[in-house]
Amino acid sequence: MIITLTANPSLDRTVTLAGELVPGGVHRISSDVTGPGGKGINVALGIARAGLDVLAIFPAAPGDPLVGLLDGLGLPHRETPTSGRVRTNLTVLSEPGLTTKINEPGATLDAGEVEAMEDVLVSAVSEGDIVMLSGSLAPGIPSDEYARLVPLLRARGAWVGVDTSDDPLLALAAAAPQGAPDFLKPNAEELGQLTGGDGVQLEAAARAGDLSAVRDAARDLHDSGVGDVLVTLGGAGAVLVTDEGAWFAPSPDAPVVSTVGAGDSAVAGYLIAKSQDASPQERLALAVAYGAVAVSLPGTTIPARADVHEDASTVTEI
Repeated sequence: MIITLTANPSLDRTVTLAGELVPGGVHRISSDVTGPGGKGINVALGIARAGLDVLAIFPAAPGDPLVGLLDGLGLPHRETPTSGRVRTNLTVLSEPGLTTKINEPGATLDAGEVEAMEDVLVSAVSEGDIVMLSGSLAPGIPSDEYARLVPLLRARGAWVGVDTSDDPLLALAAAAPQGAPDFLKPNAEELGQLTGGDGVQLEAAARAGDLSAVRDAARDLHDSGVGDVLVTLGGAGAVLVTDEGAWFAPSPDAPVVSTVGAGDSAVAGYLIAKSQDASPQERLALAVAYGAVAVSLPGTTIPARADVHEDASTVTEI
């Protein structure tokens, strides 16, 4: 089974404006959609839509609207107790193809609620499971939460991935090699946070065809104890470093409707391929294909497996 933890879940409200977003202006909304959100929940939806066994774990109070939305989608899930409401994140889509995100911090978890979340997660894991720890941490959760969870989950026999940023990501790096996950999915900005580099420059170099800096930084992470390192580079594609080598897959051409959820879709593709014992090259190809389809869909829409074709991008060794 694939299990995801979303430590700071959300309701994702996406509004589309009829024109440009002008600071200080008055705008009219042409569409308004609210759906479930949070990186781990997005990943779980992608996996469920591929027909694989998955369980999404997240803190939420009984009767929270997020629970009802997931029930309606038929996503297997388990809530951990909390007294606060799930936050709402706002995405504004405007001309010319711009995405603006405004995220709430989330309700604060007390020490007992953090412990309950950990207990539910660890008790759900069995030998051979894939566990994905995704997204930001709700207020009240220590910044080293993922670094502490990784060895606990690996001791249960799980293969553990992490996708996060800022202090939780730096805490994970500081805990290496003991806290190093089997899979890490930074984007260019997060890779810069880990290496002290400039994420904008890293992505720009990749777009220009120079992948050496991204590859070398990913190899450094791998050498520190991380298993697979998948660096997503927006429209440039992605780089993967594993024990077997390093590869690049460019992103296939696709109309960009919304970039929200593209990274989570890439993670879903990678884990789907991983669960099917695919090669590193096949895992990279499916991850990039999932991300490319996601950007062509509105809001935080996670693709179905039938919409994704892993041969859409060519994988080359670098």
